[in-house]
Amino acid sequence: MRIVVSGTHASGKSTLISDFALRHPGFTVLPDPFELLDDASDSPSAAMFTAQLRLSADRLAEETATNVIAERGPLDFLAYLLALAELSGRPLDDGIREQVIALVVAAMRTVDVLVVLPLTARDAIHVSDDEHLELRETMNDVLLDLIDDPDLVGGHLLVREITGTPEERVAAVEALLR
Repeated sequence: MRIVVSGTHASGKSTLISDFALRHPGFTVLPDPFELLDDASDSPSAAMFTAQLRLSADRLAEETATNVIAERGPLDFLAYLLALAELSGRPLDDGIREQVIALVVAAMRTVDVLVVLPLTARDAIHVSDDEHLELRETMNDVLLDLIDDPDLVGGHLLVREITGTPEERVAAVEALLR
């Protein structure tokens, strides 16, 4: 089972994956690509998100373990790129858009389950103003639109939005395994 946990920043992905991994030590955990970038800065940019998109797509293609749970997939970074474009008023270059969409489509073919953690008022996670709140909200909205695009996620992929407490979220992912 190959699972990708998607969501905007500070949506509960790390907590869900950590809790899940404790209960399922047979799963290989692929960390957030941001943690793997040597020169990552905290300032969001198209270059940073493109690098993370490529890294997340590559690791999904290269990982040989049968049971994998990944924090973020290329769809997350496509959502960030589109959110940045929306917020800046400058559309994503068509050539770059085609390239990243091709990477997303190819990588998503290797995934069995896409778990999406949408922002909800009920499950609100407090974040400070320095967490790029407008980008956080916009990326969330874009991601929720993208998961409905069959050209991006394909027909084989099980997509589930999961909300609730951390315990409820783990239970929901475990239910998907059955």
